Amino acid sequence: MTTLGKNANYVRLIGASGATNLADGIASVAFPWLATLLTRDPFLIGLVAFAGRFPWLLLSVPAGVITDRSDRRSLIVRADVFRVLLTLGVVGLILTLPGNIEALPEFDMALPYVLALSGLSFLLGCAEVVRDNAAQTIMPSVVPLDDLERANGRLWTVETVIGRFVGPPLAGFLIAYALPAPFLLDAVAFGFAAFLVWCIALPPRIAPPKRSWRVETVEGLRWLWERPVLKRLALSLGAINGLASLAATILVLVAQERLGLSATGFGLLLTAGAAGGVAGGLLCPAIVARIGAQRSLTLSLGIIPLPFIGMMATEAFVVGIALFVETFVGTLWNVVTVSYRQRTIPDNLLGRVNSVYRFFGWGTISLGALLGGIVVGVGQQFFDRDAALQVPFVLAFVGTGALFLWGMRRLRIE
Repeated sequence: MTTLGKNANYVRLIGASGATNLADGIASVAFPWLATLLTRDPFLIGLVAFAGRFPWLLLSVPAGVITDRSDRRSLIVRADVFRVLLTLGVVGLILTLPGNIEALPEFDMALPYVLALSGLSFLLGCAEVVRDNAAQTIMPSVVPLDDLERANGRLWTVETVIGRFVGPPLAGFLIAYALPAPFLLDAVAFGFAAFLVWCIALPPRIAPPKRSWRVETVEGLRWLWERPVLKRLALSLGAINGLASLAATILVLVAQERLGLSATGFGLLLTAGAAGGVAGGLLCPAIVARIGAQRSLTLSLGIIPLPFIGMMATEAFVVGIALFVETFVGTLWNVVTVSYRQRTIPDNLLGRVNSVYRFFGWGTISLGALLGGIVVGVGQQFFDRDAALQVPFVLAFVGTGALFLWGMRRLRIE
């Protein structure tokens, strides 16, 4: 094995990922909190979350074709620069808000601002799809194949520390200081990431000859679909992410209405999940090496349902523990499955197959976000507000529990 710290390209990739994840961590608090300032309607809040995640369903597959056809480094840089401009657009939107923002939560008054925020969130999501798909495909060109678990584990540790440990509480403090502040810092972070990726030197790569989009897309889809292990992993990830998004979308309302947290408190709550990611990034590669990829995969599936029960508690400490466990087992799943994909998929197909995988695995996040708001809205017709806020967590627990029972027999990677 090589010394990753002496690999300048890997260090730059880590730095760029850290910067973009700082921006994402700040946005994970700033966007939903801004939405709750505009409206208390759960459907509209879910709409903002849906808009940011819908590109994973809409553009994942085309992004794979673009990734395999293009200079992947240049693609990442352009996507991050575009995110700089869009984030500045959010700042502009905030500056147009009326002085008495408390008057906005009425549906009719809030709707134009929510739609504008959703539009910017959608475009940011489009850039994220292209950027992240390209970024994941260059790892095998940056480190040797026998270093992938270690390299990915450290990458996720950095991403989690900065994106979920530093970003959320920092967003809370910045919101308290000035509402545009977190978005201005996001713009700076995206610009810094673009510069670092621009400095990465990759080995020459001959892109495949350009053919029709349909032919190239079908080729990536067929390659994945003809491999039962990858197909089942993609569909399982889709179920996990969709159900988790169902719950996560409502977490901001739970934090405010059930836990009584401020923006700073909500940011600090999310750092509990970050701590789980840090622990996972450090320990999960060793767990996989100790008990094997298959047992690690089954272990993660078995634990995934449990945090959703903890998130129904009325004590922030218990919810924090649940978020810690959720992120830890999510990291264990990622260490196994991402490394498996990077080894298995040929380089000339990596962008397309990864994008098809993410279409099934990540596209459901947007649907879960929208459904989360709808479920609470419908639940309020039958229960009180407090009970309705718990329904998404019950559904997530039941769904992931059923997936575990199925996966014990059907998910075999060894």
